[in-house]
Amino acid sequence: MPTSPPDLLLAAQPALRIDAHPIDYALVAVYFALVLGIGFIARRSVSTSLDFLLSGRSLPAWVTGLAFMSANLGATELLGQTANGAQYGIQTVHYYWIGAIPAMVFLGLVMMPFYYGSKVRSVPEFLRRRFNPATQRIQAVLFAVASVLLAGVNLYAMAIVVNALLGWPTWVAVVVAGAVVLSYTFLGGLSAAIYNEVLQFFVIVAAMVPLTLVGLHRVGGWHGLTAKLSGQPHGQADLSPFPGHELTGIHSGVGSAFGVVLGLGFITSFGYWTTNFTEVQRAFSAKSASAAQRTPLIAAFPKTLIAFVIVVPGMIAAVLVPQIAHLRQGLPSGAQYNDVVPLLLQELLPNGFLGVALAGLLASFMAGMAANVSSFNTVFTYDIWQDWVKPGKPDAYYLRVGRLVTVAGTALAVGTAFIAAGFGNIMDYIQTLFSFFNVPLFAVFILGMFWKRMTGTAGWSALVAGTVGAVAVFVLNRTGIVHFSGQGSSYVGGGVGFVLAILVAVAVSLVTAPKPDAELVGLVRSVTPRAARTVEREPGWYRSPAVLSVGVLALTAACYVAFSV
Repeated sequence: MPTSPPDLLLAAQPALRIDAHPIDYALVAVYFALVLGIGFIARRSVSTSLDFLLSGRSLPAWVTGLAFMSANLGATELLGQTANGAQYGIQTVHYYWIGAIPAMVFLGLVMMPFYYGSKVRSVPEFLRRRFNPATQRIQAVLFAVASVLLAGVNLYAMAIVVNALLGWPTWVAVVVAGAVVLSYTFLGGLSAAIYNEVLQFFVIVAAMVPLTLVGLHRVGGWHGLTAKLSGQPHGQADLSPFPGHELTGIHSGVGSAFGVVLGLGFITSFGYWTTNFTEVQRAFSAKSASAAQRTPLIAAFPKTLIAFVIVVPGMIAAVLVPQIAHLRQGLPSGAQYNDVVPLLLQELLPNGFLGVALAGLLASFMAGMAANVSSFNTVFTYDIWQDWVKPGKPDAYYLRVGRLVTVAGTALAVGTAFIAAGFGNIMDYIQTLFSFFNVPLFAVFILGMFWKRMTGTAGWSALVAGTVGAVAVFVLNRTGIVHFSGQGSSYVGGGVGFVLAILVAVAVSLVTAPKPDAELVGLVRSVTPRAARTVEREPGWYRSPAVLSVGVLALTAACYVAFSV
């Protein structure tokens, strides 16, 4: 650990310049060559728009499961959650164990049979069948906007690392990083993105495990880490998951715990994991209904465990990196919480290992961006262009459109990357986007799937009302009319959006005509025969969705117990 006074250290060198050597650059170059090679190989299997946009629905469950996990393992995880780990400590595990696992299990057990069984190509297309074309089009536009904004987050995160590695200006790093992702996604479509996501998952693990182990060794193990954190402001609170005051910004213990369980664990989490096409698309590409149902359940196991190598490094940085320690104490610092991982790389890893870690970082950002771009091109091509703007064209036409939209989506992401630069902790930004775009959609989905009386007009009007409500909370908070610290604004905004969407949906449904039951079979649970919503099982007890669900929920409960005692 540096012995120079922190202020002198900050003045003596740029906060984010990583001292990489030729071996590190060589390892990163090899990784980029593998990524582009997968794109060229996958190109051979692309002959139709379904091949390009949904991998021809041909992939096995273990591939789609790891891709489902890796698609989420982008800037949201590595920069956003390590930043949360440094800022909020062990409270950050809520994003994994309450804020992901129950929703992933619900998606696999309850919603995926409806999704896959309906043979829709996207979430907005499901909304058209359940409600009407207006609901499909509004959601398609909202999703397209959300996708390019989130792709921009991943691009900005990648630019931070490229800037630290090469010293390039942020705008140059953003453009170069976008060009690499565009190359393999343009060539091989979703298949290239998914197989690269599987590769990227293992590269990310290979990067973060050594970083975690070396960091724990430097601070004296887990007990040394907790002892050092206890001496910092709010340090003791950061060592217990509940009540999570700093994370939620709610001062009441009961209110904060309620915010975590309801705001994050139900409203935001279910809104994201069960309706976000960036994730669901991976399951849509599975070769069978059984494989699609197992996709989120398989992904849930690494999702539970990956928290340890994401959150703990952030906590290590809070005591080991002077710039981050200064931030926690409210002192002047030349860094932001977003800089935790590059600063840790600079502090901890020797050459060679540094190259692996850098490749892992770049892998995570590319996985996240490719997931956003590949889902954007599918929704735009099918739900906006084919079903709305230019219907009835040959399939080869839509394949060309899909490729062109991939280029356009990447270019838009380059522009939106600079919006993310305005947030010191990009997880604040990401959670805000989820409250805008995912929570109202979940309200519409869950009510429409279980209440046959909900009408088409109610579908699109509830989407609009919920989104406007969530955005209003954000604007009020940013202008100082109301004040929520931490990420409380996204929890409150999501709650307002959810409630508004439900209220509007019920009110409008009561004064408009519903669809007849015959048109809702396979779309609403109460009018769908049990046989039609039962997925045929594949042999082997380990393939049972019930076994996988119980196993991952038990693992999650055990993790909470371990950190709460």
